[in-house]
Amino acid sequence: MDYDLIVNGLNKIASVLSVQMNPDGSCGEICVEAANDIYLESVHVKREDFVPGKPYSCYVPPTRNYEDMSYRCVKENRLVHFYIHVGLYNAWMEVYMLPLKSEEADKGYYLFSYDMKAGPEAEKLADLEPEIAMKVLQITMKLRESADFNEGVDSVLHDIRLNCEAERCCILLTDFKEKQCSVLSADASVEETSDEDLKFLQEETFFHIVESWDKLIEKSNCYIIHDKNELETIKESNPVWYDSLKKIDAYSMVIYPLKANGGTIGYVWAINFNSDNTLRIKSILEITAFLLASEIANQQLLKKMKLLSDTDLLTGLLNRNAMNNRVTDIVTGEVKLGGKYGVIFVDLNGLKTVNDRDGHPAGDRLLKGTANLLKECFADQEIYRVGGDEFLILVTGCSEEEFNALADKLKKASEGSKDIRVALGTCFGDESLDIRTAMHLADERMYKDKGEFYRTHPEFNRRSRES
Repeated sequence: MDYDLIVNGLNKIASVLSVQMNPDGSCGEICVEAANDIYLESVHVKREDFVPGKPYSCYVPPTRNYEDMSYRCVKENRLVHFYIHVGLYNAWMEVYMLPLKSEEADKGYYLFSYDMKAGPEAEKLADLEPEIAMKVLQITMKLRESADFNEGVDSVLHDIRLNCEAERCCILLTDFKEKQCSVLSADASVEETSDEDLKFLQEETFFHIVESWDKLIEKSNCYIIHDKNELETIKESNPVWYDSLKKIDAYSMVIYPLKANGGTIGYVWAINFNSDNTLRIKSILEITAFLLASEIANQQLLKKMKLLSDTDLLTGLLNRNAMNNRVTDIVTGEVKLGGKYGVIFVDLNGLKTVNDRDGHPAGDRLLKGTANLLKECFADQEIYRVGGDEFLILVTGCSEEEFNALADKLKKASEGSKDIRVALGTCFGDESLDIRTAMHLADERMYKDKGEFYRTHPEFNRRSRES
């Protein structure tokens, strides 16, 4: 067959490659047998330097995924079409592999062509086989069906595992700035699976493995370990990863990055999947990972915006906006306090004096110190900075005796501090006591305590000093 005639008759990037079939049925060497000028230009090779029959790795970086798809194209005599993001080129690539007739029993041939663009095209993302499109649609719709985002993600991951016919699936979120990983969702068919099985994901040594995945994936859009033989190839280069996989009896794995906002926000993977259906699994995961990353990124943005709207940036405590929303939820009955509760109003005495005498940076340090003191005394309780030098603490889940002990602890800590002096007022009751009333009573008592402080410490009273 005249392969040059085939590739030169196309006005697109085109080449013909051969795949050697080893006696044991495995994939042998893959070589470029013919290429048109557009293809050679795309791989930066001059026509006079092109030699038919040389390994494809002489022209482009070799990837295991590409070799697997090449092998399946000729072995299964099927058209392979996929649309992926390739990290190596930071571009989206639409690829076609068309099997060609071969007269050699131990060698297959296929026509290879692709288009590449910087950004994704919606119509190509949606251009899937009907069965694959339905699976992707069913999976991603579940993110919208549930009011609880985490429940939606759990349901999606369960479907991903079933479609991959895998034993385990996981969505791992990454924070490369803090060098941390966290499991967003995990699903397994193994009944005895427990959280202990995923404990290694939280270890610092595992993050070093995660850092290496982008490099593994950059030449393609995923990383696949097909069987036990391929698993052994990572033993020398990544012994910690190898050991972690062996501990959970993993022999195959497919990993897809979750890309959003110009970076990797996590990974979705399937362990011990049905490698006979690799192409189908890749088709499902390619689009699902793209859509899943977008949903997760949006959720993270919402959380960040909520955090910023509810957090006092100086002290890291909850702010007045968060307190108002909390009180509204309690008053309307949307949130139940669940029994007895207490309110403490705290005022930082002498802040104006420090600001006037030492400047506002010194006052800010004093406020931060007060916030830290409140966190120490009221761990696991809600602490709000509600004004310049005022704080409110909502205490739940304790008796009146325990509540009074916490208030005394704060008072004694303040009296023993070199710089921090606080006035406080308290109110304790049950849910029959309107929280607005409790706050009003605690505020009044705090101002009485504050007045007593300035009466006994006139040197901190700016007004008395000015007069």
